[in-house]
Amino acid sequence: MIELRKFEQKDETLLVSYLNDEAQTHFLSARLPQPYTNEAAHWWVNTGSKIGVVYAIIHNGIFVGSIGAIPGEFEKQKTAEIGYWVARSYWGKGIASEALQKFTDFLFENTDFIRLNASVFEGNLGSAKVLQKCGYKLEAVLEKAIYKNGVVFNEMLYSKICP
Repeated sequence: MIELRKFEQKDETLLVSYLNDEAQTHFLSARLPQPYTNEAAHWWVNTGSKIGVVYAIIHNGIFVGSIGAIPGEFEKQKTAEIGYWVARSYWGKGIASEALQKFTDFLFENTDFIRLNASVFEGNLGSAKVLQKCGYKLEAVLEKAIYKNGVVFNEMLYSKICP
């Protein structure tokens, strides 16, 4: 049902479509340019998706999202920060949970990471449920730690330790 693969040129059109949906990007990093242009999608496929461990999420042969891990540096080199998103039209179908479980297993089996962290905007209940379902635990709530589009959010920090 779910496959993880490297990004391809053919994903660019859907990237632009998905990432210009405000409901989709509301809880995503402000690093994403808005509006999301064809040039931004081209950069992501050719450059950005090669930073860290990054995959396109494929559901029944269709590109529906992204999942990735950015390694920490220096004393945090055995830790990675993970992030993911699934296109709004695919929410509520278990796709994010299946992708996150596959990705988590892959990282622990194929890298030297011993800890995975995920940062969630407070209020993003869907993402919090996905992490909990995949065995991540809430370790901290950082008050007023995120500022995006004129709004301040608490940050919920989840983690999973290599078994």
